[in-house]
Amino acid sequence: MVTQGSLISRKITIEWTNSTWNPVTGCTKVSAGCDHCYAERLSERFRGVEGHPFETGFDLTLRPEHLEQPLSWRHLQLIFVNSMSDIFHKDIPPSYIKCVFDTMERADWHIYQGPYQAQHR
Repeated sequence: MVTQGSLISRKITIEWTNSTWNPVTGCTKVSAGCDHCYAERLSERFRGVEGHPFETGFDLTLRPEHLEQPLSWRHLQLIFVNSMSDIFHKDIPPSYIKCVFDTMERADWHIYQGPYQAQHR
C-alpha cells in the first residue's frame, strides 16, 4: 500500500528491499552519477501540485513528521532509508542526522539500507 502523505511504500517493486523510509527528501547534484537521478525525475513531476508530498519538487526538505515511522512497523523490514535523498547532504543539520540514527537504533529489529553520496560527512 502506497501512502501518498507519508512518502512510505510498504509494498514496493524494488527487489532488494521491503519498505522505504524518507525522513528527508530532495537533494542537489554532487557528481556525474547524479545526472540520471530517478528520485529527482519522480519528484519534479509533482512540483507545484498543491497538497502533494512533492509539491516543492526535489528541493531538500526535512520531514520530521516521518522520523519515528519505523517504530510503528512491528515486523522485521528491510528498509531503504532516504530513497529520495542523501541523509548526509551538506545542508542537513548534524542534529537531524542524529535523530534519524537514533530512530534506527530504537527500531533495531529492522535492517536499514541507504544510498550515501556525500563523502565529506
